[in-house]
Amino acid sequence: MLTLQARLLLARAMLDFHTPPGFDAIQHAAARIAPFAQVTPVLRSASLDALTGCQLFFKSENLQRVGAFKFRGACNAVYSLSDSQAARGVLTQSSGNHGAAVALACRLRGITARVVVPRHAPAVKLAAIREFGADIIPSGTTQAERDAVMAEVLAQTQAEVIHPFNDARVIAGQGTATLELMNQVNSLDSVMAPVSGGGLLSGTAIAAHALDPAIRVFGAEPEQAGDAAESLRRGERVTGWIPDTICDGLRAELGPLTFDILRTHRAQILLASEAEIIAAMRLLWERLKLVVEPSSAVPLAVVMRHRATFAGRRLGIILSGGNVDLEKLPWLPAA
Repeated sequence: MLTLQARLLLARAMLDFHTPPGFDAIQHAAARIAPFAQVTPVLRSASLDALTGCQLFFKSENLQRVGAFKFRGACNAVYSLSDSQAARGVLTQSSGNHGAAVALACRLRGITARVVVPRHAPAVKLAAIREFGADIIPSGTTQAERDAVMAEVLAQTQAEVIHPFNDARVIAGQGTATLELMNQVNSLDSVMAPVSGGGLLSGTAIAAHALDPAIRVFGAEPEQAGDAAESLRRGERVTGWIPDTICDGLRAELGPLTFDILRTHRAQILLASEAEIIAAMRLLWERLKLVVEPSSAVPLAVVMRHRATFAGRRLGIILSGGNVDLEKLPWLPAA
């Protein structure tokens, strides 16, 4: 039974960074992570432009350290800690990419990382967390089960909590991808990123609207994990959604902070089916010659489904990650 003290500790730790970051925080994050993060390329494909009827600019965060944009937010959060905070180590929860990112950032800073990981996380992502030296703490798969394990560990260790998405430091770090993108490509009229807990899309919206208030911000989400779209449609955060999607990186639900940011910035969330996501993933492999995971393919799947919405646009897309089990590619026959 979880003690009241443990619950209060976790609640307090997760509320500490619930003020939305401004554009200045994203600029500071860019300077903070510059010695550690990659400046990722923006790739084009004439054939994908022709297929979709718009101009697509792919910000290739699958080539970021740990193979995902998550390193940006984790690095900014870890290096934002004071020396006394860092000495207590870091605690987080993740099904993969964020955990690996925190583990690497902590290793670079020389501090302890503990990652609460739900059972059945992809083997390739678990291996990365271990490789970067974090302590893995198993949990159940629901948000409540993850939070309960985190509360227990926090009560024992007093570690610094870095939430995967509902954390201003993480959001500011994720926003640096769009800051880079808009410095690399002139005159974008739209930007799009996958959405799960909303950290990446929140950072994308803040950075994009600071640089161009007229730019349109889109989120891409699997139909079978569509809580973000439903939350913004209703005007209130939807919780308890049970996701059933191949996109293991898009199974979280919006946090209170990210929901407020996305609503304020009027992000539009569009959906794609599992079959459309798999087809888009394969296209990205074939046309861009890039290894991307299913979560990364959702934006292209959305564009292909909603061609009329994007016709003639100059659209920047964040390819969020490339950590995929090569023996379980979704277009291969089941073993």
